[in-house]
Formats: sequence, structure tokens, C-alpha cells
Amino acid sequence: MATIKQVQITFDCANPERVARFWCEVLGYVVPPPPEGFATWEDFDRTLPPERQGSAFVCVDPTGAGPRLFFQRVPEGKVAKNRVHLDVRAGTGLVGDERLATLEAECERLVALGAVRMYVLHADGVNESCIAMQDIEGNEFCLD
Repeated sequence: MATIKQVQITFDCANPERVARFWCEVLGYVVPPPPEGFATWEDFDRTLPPERQGSAFVCVDPTGAGPRLFFQRVPEGKVAKNRVHLDVRAGTGLVGDERLATLEAECERLVALGAVRMYVLHADGVNESCIAMQDIEGNEFCLD
């Protein structure tokens, strides 16, 4: 049996392009080129049936190392805590006050993009500090 080595992370959301562009800014991801024969994604989107227009958007890691992110429109809003969330690794290798200062600076940048700061989980002797946040549609993630 083959071992799978890549994953795509899919977000259910109301506005796929808006949420995708937020995560592009957070992670340094990019929108891939449109399909061959189309100058823009908007041109491609106009060829879809009306009910599918604007229903999905993608962003990718320009280095190819990170997973592809797929955003799909769903009719229902978010009603409960995510069962799976992203950890945005801004403080890797840092500890104590230096880590928290780095996380706070990144938190400020993300809030300016539309994220919401929820609360700080302080180091407890086992885990280092992190900041719980929400993206522009309320999906939780940790600034870690």
C-alpha cells in the first residue's frame, strides 16, 4: 500500500476568494496561474455555470513545500469550534519572553489583515506560549 506524503487543506467558507487572499498574506502563499487559455481567474470563473461562479479558490506555497489550500463556498455559517485547525509557526525555536514578543508582533500584523485575537495560552512547562486567533470568517488557528 502506498504512503501518502502530501495533503490539501480545505476550508469551508462564505467567500472563498476573500478567505484565500487572507491566508496568502498570512503564509506568504500565492494564487496559482489561471488554467491555460485564460488571462485571469475571473475570465475562467465567467465560463462556469452561475451557481458555481465564485464557489472555490486556491492558494499555494510558492516554494512547493507547504500544502495547497482550497477554499469552497458552503451555504451554512460556522457554528462550533473547529475540530482541526492550523498552527501558524511564527515562534519556532524561541522560548519565554522572546517567543511571546515575536508572537505578539505577528499577531498585530494578522489583526491588521482582519484576523481576531482570542486569547494567549502561556507556557506551562510542557508547551510554549501561543496565541489563539480566528481568520476573517471565524475559523480558529493558533499563532505558535
